Amino acid sequence: MGSTKPMITIFILLFSLFVLVPIPSLANSRILALVKEKPLVLKYHKGALLKGNVTINLIWYGKFTPAQRLIIVDFIQSLNPKSKKITSPPSVASWWSTTEAYKGGASVLSLGKQIFDEKYSLGKYLKDPQLESLASKATRVNSIAVILTATDVGVDDFCMNRCGMHGSTRLKKAGKFAYAWVGNSASQCPGQCAWPFQKPIVGPQITPLVAPNGDVGVDGMIINLATVLAGTVTNPFDGGYFQGPANAPLEAVSACTGIFGSGAFPGYPGKVLLDKKTGASYNAPGVNGRKYLLPAMWDPKTSKCKTLV
Repeated sequence: MGSTKPMITIFILLFSLFVLVPIPSLANSRILALVKEKPLVLKYHKGALLKGNVTINLIWYGKFTPAQRLIIVDFIQSLNPKSKKITSPPSVASWWSTTEAYKGGASVLSLGKQIFDEKYSLGKYLKDPQLESLASKATRVNSIAVILTATDVGVDDFCMNRCGMHGSTRLKKAGKFAYAWVGNSASQCPGQCAWPFQKPIVGPQITPLVAPNGDVGVDGMIINLATVLAGTVTNPFDGGYFQGPANAPLEAVSACTGIFGSGAFPGYPGKVLLDKKTGASYNAPGVNGRKYLLPAMWDPKTSKCKTLV
């Protein structure tokens, strides 16, 4: 196993600054109108990006129901507009198309192999070296190994400082590869890692949105999976697009934490679409009739956080 490279996390601290701690000036739209928004700049650090055809290999760690797996599989397939016929924008595919504006062109994702570890081969508490070990089982050229941990699996720093992460390491024969991890927070910290589908622990107690797939934990995983996938293709080996220190960067989506629609402010995710039949909130239709809620992504063309609605 090669040496572990600095890993990029979704910081709950950043989440709390945007979502949980109200800023008085942001609560007044009139004041906002008088303040000119400063451009958000993610610098390109001249390193490699994951472009072209990129395979997503999944490692299911712990027990997921077939319905939960299908929600995530459908999401990954929805990222590729050529996989199946989907609706016109807004859609999951149109959300992902923003990554084309980063240097190198499109990152065309496709679902690769899936590994199922329902017997918790490394126990029910994982640290980063164990995540790397699991990821090494699904490494390929120009691929991302994604570890998905079930609701009864603890991961170092999960719910404390991160809801997911992506990183890279090196294998002797395979060279350097990228991987990511996202956990199901349903029974551990849904107020931190599944907001806005759950009330936050502190801050404005606005009524939570209804999860579009009826599963707060997995719909929260989709938000975090979208975040780490965008971060992985635009900054896979710490030399891509980011702002701040390389070991704690703001990336394509983490730079836009808490924003899901236009008009977002601390504690309010912004204007999104409403399913009149179920009352669920979403902004991105996908394949097989799926609906998802996806976070804003930084757009290099405008230097702003881009929302779907």
